[in-house]
Amino acid sequence: MTENSQSSDGAVTRAAPESFRARALAASFTVNDLEKSLAWYCDVVCFIIDQKHEREGKLVAVSLKAGDIRLLLGRDNGAKGWERVKGQGMSLQFSTAQDIDALAAGITERGGTLDAEPADMPWGTRVFRLKDPDGFTLVISSMA
Repeated sequence: MTENSQSSDGAVTRAAPESFRARALAASFTVNDLEKSLAWYCDVVCFIIDQKHEREGKLVAVSLKAGDIRLLLGRDNGAKGWERVKGQGMSLQFSTAQDIDALAAGITERGGTLDAEPADMPWGTRVFRLKDPDGFTLVISSMA
């Protein structure tokens, strides 16, 4: 494992080999019902459509955005089996400067169901959790 080090004068020496330093993350979810998921993300959570992707005249994916965050929803084509489980073992955390309680209330008013109500965390953030129609967990958090 590589780690940066700090000298007595406070200067940071980068690890060798150079550590990976990403600037953004865009996620992609394969969903069972693209139209249902699109409605949920846009109408309930208030993402906006950035771009629709078609193949041979059929909608196959939709790029969504929420602030600087990008999320691609892709239609499941069944190639890996129609019954495969989605959304288990992972979650996406979205950090925002918006009022967490107001966001949670808006989601429930628009038909969403929270897995966890807004709560203060010991590390100084306020968070709530919800699942999309395919079981992908979203964690919405205040900025630390």
